[in-house]
Amino acid sequence: MGRVSTVTSETAREALDESVEDGAVGDYLGREDDAPGLVTERFACTLPGYVGWYWAVSLSVLPDAEPTINDIVLLPGESAIVAPEWTPYRERIKPGDLGPGDVLPPEEDDIRLAPAWFVGDGDAEGVVDRHYAREIGLGREWVLSLEGREDAAERWYAGEQGPHTPMAKQAPGRCGSCGFLISLAGDLADRFGVCGNGMANSDGKVVALTHGCGAHSGTRPKRSNSARSLPEPVLDTVGVDEVEEF
Repeated sequence: MGRVSTVTSETAREALDESVEDGAVGDYLGREDDAPGLVTERFACTLPGYVGWYWAVSLSVLPDAEPTINDIVLLPGESAIVAPEWTPYRERIKPGDLGPGDVLPPEEDDIRLAPAWFVGDGDAEGVVDRHYAREIGLGREWVLSLEGREDAAERWYAGEQGPHTPMAKQAPGRCGSCGFLISLAGDLADRFGVCGNGMANSDGKVVALTHGCGAHSGTRPKRSNSARSLPEPVLDTVGVDEVEEF
């Protein structure tokens, strides 16, 4: 085994010297037995910018035969600096990242969307025959599916316009009873509306009916609880004491 190890390491070193530029191969790092008749010899890489990387030379070792080079690759070691795991462009985009001219087309199998002729738009009245509407091209081609509507509802309910924010918890009333609430149409109308109060923080935003703020239409100024008349002073430093004459 020692003889074979020496032969494979020497063969690997010769192959590296022939394949890579001078000065790119450093110290011998050891051998790995990958499978019967298959080994990998490792050598340090000294190329600038590749600290912690190593050369891996794969060899086939058969009885009574010279080792055969299979492959030479440069691999990162435990201390090597490598690029982070690739994240698809779509997964890297966060809400608010899109700018003017940017586009983000939906996936072909996006579960949030469904053909309008199949689910309608919240089952609104007026579409008697969806198949006929599809044939003549009425309405939108795609609408939110049931999953899409519930996904939006959960996101809105858990957001800043939901019932769990400090603003909502201390509000004098809920949006569902506010006169500034603009009602929605469709399946989400029983849970959400749009704030129409220009002085409210949520003006123009979708709010949960259980949300609330201090600009509720039913809010009234607090009356002063102070006493209407002052009590008699303990020490009168203003009045004039009457003194009897002797």
